[in-house]
Amino acid sequence: MLDERKLTVLRAIVEDYVSTTEPVGSKSLVDRHHFDVSSATIRNDMAVLEEQGFIAQPHTSAGRVPTDKGYRLFVDRLSGVKPLSAAERRAIESFLAGAYSLDDVVARTVRLLVQLTRQVAVVQYPSLTRSSIKHIELVSLAPAKLLMVLITDTGRVEQCTVDLPEAWSEESVSHVRAVVNAALDGRRLSEAAALVSTLDDRIPTAERANAGAVFSALLDSLVERHEERIVFGGAANLAATDFSKGLRDVLEALEEQVVLMRLLGEADPAILTVRIGAENPVEGLRTTSVVTTGYGSGGQALAKLGVLGPTRMDYPGTMGAVRAVARYVGKILMES
Repeated sequence: MLDERKLTVLRAIVEDYVSTTEPVGSKSLVDRHHFDVSSATIRNDMAVLEEQGFIAQPHTSAGRVPTDKGYRLFVDRLSGVKPLSAAERRAIESFLAGAYSLDDVVARTVRLLVQLTRQVAVVQYPSLTRSSIKHIELVSLAPAKLLMVLITDTGRVEQCTVDLPEAWSEESVSHVRAVVNAALDGRRLSEAAALVSTLDDRIPTAERANAGAVFSALLDSLVERHEERIVFGGAANLAATDFSKGLRDVLEALEEQVVLMRLLGEADPAILTVRIGAENPVEGLRTTSVVTTGYGSGGQALAKLGVLGPTRMDYPGTMGAVRAVARYVGKILMES
């Protein structure tokens, strides 16, 4: 167990190392933080911290740097989540509110996280399987061709053209549109596919061939897009001394969607997760720290987002930015 002064020394070492990128010595600690004890006492405290694995000496005659274990204690016990200022919160809300589509929301979210944290931002699109149908539109493009647009409650828009076996009147198109929306509006996409197969009975026999083409296209939209889309940005921020040896491994890991899914982990809007160094499940990312959370509304996660950077990161500021952006993204998507 560490006493209060040793915990305070560890906090100071983490904060100074994150700020300066230089190993921290006992004299600089005393000078910067005005401890009411001598440098010798601080050296003794640092020796205990080193013996217990919270700090390490990178080379002889150098100061000390935090280890993964030291960062973990700092995150768990010594730091809080730094709240964003009122001006920062207004800027986030205004920037995200200007988005005109789901693609734009995701792109803006990536840019925001990169700007706020100066790290790599990773954002997952809302999963179609977690979405509900908001509306299905059918638009006549030609007598035997329709445009079908599927809109979800998370802002996702899927569209395709449907070639019909024969020409169709506007009245017939309107009838099928009404039948489809009456049956599927508000339904989860995961259950909507099963309902489509029950719609034939609601269509006049003479219209079923054309309606079948619409239903087939609708099923394709519902069941053929299970891949989870994840985008990231800010990789240039990795060009730092922290990654002088492992940068290639990190960049290669970021290119793999499956790796990014594992990296983001479970999504829960109520939980902010911090994985430090070797705690990461991906070998190539064990020189990094990852801060993640889910975004959604009403306690329901739609997807995940997070930030990846060196273990030497501003944890309170990064945690605050990730939490705040996730809240605003969830709010905007649920209002769309």
